[in-house]
Amino acid sequence: MVSRTRSEMIVETRSKLMAAGRRAFAEMGYAGASMDSFTSDVGLTRGALYHHFGNKKGLFQAVVAEIDAEMVSRLKARAAAAPNPWEGFVQEGIGYIEMALEPEIQRIVMRDGPAVLGDPSSWPSAGGCLNAMRVGLEALMESGVVRRIDAEATARMLTGASCYMAQWIADAEDPVGTSIRVTAAYRALVEGLLNDRKV
Repeated sequence: MVSRTRSEMIVETRSKLMAAGRRAFAEMGYAGASMDSFTSDVGLTRGALYHHFGNKKGLFQAVVAEIDAEMVSRLKARAAAAPNPWEGFVQEGIGYIEMALEPEIQRIVMRDGPAVLGDPSSWPSAGGCLNAMRVGLEALMESGVVRRIDAEATARMLTGASCYMAQWIADAEDPVGTSIRVTAAYRALVEGLLNDRKV
């Protein structure tokens, strides 16, 4: 039997708690997820949760950060697969909005996230998303695709719109139908930034 180092055991315990918490938050929501239930499911104690994450909210925040990082990776891949930088920019925004249709993201990030962690614009990941959109807009301006605008103000406006629309989809009685309306409106909104010439 191979003995594990303390650091390996710490990583394993954190991973187990993260996986159990993520499953519980997705299935039962933040309020319904019992700390005793999801720790005992993976053979750990509530003390382990407190040691690694401080409390249930700390674990939830770590789960949101993990999902958020996965979302960013997927959106970058979607943008990279687009036929040109403009369409990549558009697809990244639409991709975020459409993720609100996925049950795990819908419940954890779009519904419970703001209720538990506050305004998404104050989350640690918000600065990175905003900066990436600003840089993307600046590159599109330099290449002449987008007309001269205030890149930071526009990035904040589009980020806020995307977040609000995704939350609308997550809470809608007809999420798919709402998503179709929202993506069309988002595309129309960003197309207002284009120069007159074709992309």
